[in-house]
Amino acid sequence: MPHSLSNNVLPISPPKPTPNGGNAGRVVLIDDDDLFREALGLNLSDEGFDVLTFDRGQKGLDYFASGGAADIVLLDWRMPEVDGIKVLHRLRESGVDVPVIFLTVLSDQIYEEAALAGGAIDFVEKSRSLSILLKRMQLIVEGRKAAAGGASAQAGAQGGAPVLKIGDLDLLQEDCRAQWRGKPVDLTLTEFKIINMLATRAGRDVSYREIYDLARGAGFIAGYGDVGYRSNVRAFIKRIRQKFRAIDPDFEQVENYPGFGYRWLEPHD
Repeated sequence: MPHSLSNNVLPISPPKPTPNGGNAGRVVLIDDDDLFREALGLNLSDEGFDVLTFDRGQKGLDYFASGGAADIVLLDWRMPEVDGIKVLHRLRESGVDVPVIFLTVLSDQIYEEAALAGGAIDFVEKSRSLSILLKRMQLIVEGRKAAAGGASAQAGAQGGAPVLKIGDLDLLQEDCRAQWRGKPVDLTLTEFKIINMLATRAGRDVSYREIYDLARGAGFIAGYGDVGYRSNVRAFIKRIRQKFRAIDPDFEQVENYPGFGYRWLEPHD
């Protein structure tokens, strides 16, 4: 039976339990295509997600401005009045750090790079199968829950967590936190995973593909062309460097190996 689209918000039944006994998470879907929005909303609801949908970017912004929360935002790029990239920028400016995945028919690499540079987690073409999108969403939700659990454990701990020291870098691996020269680096969970892999293999070259698989899940495909995933990795590394350089303007520890990937430079004695 078709669902009503009154008030431009698709009413979704309560999420069904996932196999582990919990709900898959809350999703805010913002897309001006009524048929696509309704079909995807119903599919996600069937997979255990609690779904709220909006047909305009401003309505999604109003939801968060009024105190609304979500585990993931699925965001269309091209929308009237307030397009997807403006929605993303306004969310970040207002302090909303919920993960954003762009859903779009645009396949040009310049759009993907703009989305990732703006703070999006991913950029997935609408032609991709539902199973690929679900895999990405599940990894994101599980990662955020793990990060939240790590933060709670750290707050309640009586002693310090074990620290792996690699030169001027301290890795609190249990809490997924990093420090550079004694100062905390504000890394996301995915960014920490990338730094952890590079630093624990200091001096060794790590390929674009290996970094991408760590961030997105092995076998996941996104980007334009056969090596489009490289733009995703470059965007991650760019943001990581910016965060370290905000602490240390001379930070040059992550070195590019052109055409292959990156390496964390071995610390000097």
